[in-house]
Amino acid sequence: MNADHAGRKEAREEGEVARALLSKSRQGSAYAGNEPILEVRDLVKHYPLTQGILIKKQIGAVKAVDGVSFDLAAGETLGIVGESGCGKSTVARMLVHLERPTAGVIRYKGEDVTQLSGRALKAVRRNIQMVFQDPYTSLNPRMTVGDIIGEPYEIHPEVAPKGDRRRKVQDLLDVVGLNPEYINRYPHQFSGGQRQRIGIARGLALNPEIIVADEPVSALDVSVQAQVVNLLDRLQAEFNLSYVFIAHDLSIVRHISDRVGVMYLGRFIEIGTDEEIYDHPTHPYTQALLSAVPVPDPMAREYRERIILHGDVPSPAHPPSGCRFRTRCWKAQERCELEVPLLAVPASFRLTETPARHDSACHFAEEKRVVPPEGTLEQVGEGGGGGAGAGPEVETVDREARKPPQSGARPEALPGAGDDPPPPSGSSRVS
Repeated sequence: MNADHAGRKEAREEGEVARALLSKSRQGSAYAGNEPILEVRDLVKHYPLTQGILIKKQIGAVKAVDGVSFDLAAGETLGIVGESGCGKSTVARMLVHLERPTAGVIRYKGEDVTQLSGRALKAVRRNIQMVFQDPYTSLNPRMTVGDIIGEPYEIHPEVAPKGDRRRKVQDLLDVVGLNPEYINRYPHQFSGGQRQRIGIARGLALNPEIIVADEPVSALDVSVQAQVVNLLDRLQAEFNLSYVFIAHDLSIVRHISDRVGVMYLGRFIEIGTDEEIYDHPTHPYTQALLSAVPVPDPMAREYRERIILHGDVPSPAHPPSGCRFRTRCWKAQERCELEVPLLAVPASFRLTETPARHDSACHFAEEKRVVPPEGTLEQVGEGGGGGAGAGPEVETVDREARKPPQSGARPEALPGAGDDPPPPSGSSRVS
């Protein structure tokens, strides 16, 4: 590593803690009054099911996404969680126009992106970039790192003149924590975490305002996940980026997100700030998801409530009527089969100022703490209003004898934030 790169890296690390504190001090409510930079309304994506060879006839449709709505403010991070197959990645691909919606509206700064084409669409795509899930297949193995990161400049030459592109690529490598001298190396000469940093650098090349990160850490081990998540946090503070962050790991989503949306079978079933969703969930599916998160503290694990869902996820080609979660929900009643619950603040919480007052698509929404916070005498599974259907058994926790970790605390940075090791010294370099 040359002296210039080492100096820039040291200066960057000195401000990293301060930037992380600034980033993590944000709350989702701080964006409530801001004009959204991205508006999604009733987004739908159906994939047709056909039969026949010469003459194809549509016999149905896979409803991958079926009525998703949300807003994203400048500088905000919206986390999206849910089981595999619930439509998270399909939403991500529609936001960057890799998939055309069947119906719905995607507005970027008030302009409907779904109606654009040609140069107008190209201009919008410059401001909405994507970081893909697999760092191994998302990079062209026949291209050098310099060519991969510099490729957006070929499509948008107005961003960087030809004589200035190599310097810009080296600057981007430095920003994501890689040595600018690696510009002539190939993807196979890097580790998984380093490859994902290259993908992030490519996403930053055009100075976008929004980055859609589709499970950017799911293919990485835990220590490298921490490095990539902390990098995304730092870049957001530096460049005022807005993120749509998709992941399976609920702890990582809470660490990086200002608001969290929970998806089930193509729809949002609950959305709110990280505190509202993780500490005060009101939808049964969200409560079941949180109960499945591993708890490292044996004391807290002993007294947490584990909610076991029975049955399989219904097919998106034939979703249940009414509430889509009713076939696996312990609260299901006849009303759940007949009426589709709206994603809105439940009636029982509309006149309150508690954190449970957030959007939840359930007819019988009630607050349930799966793991009690530290220093309180809580009943695991205590509900907010009686609701319909009995939940799992209630147990009492003695606050003096059992002190589980405080669930409301948000770490400023994930551990293991050191840089990835450089590629092996014996790796070949292309001059």
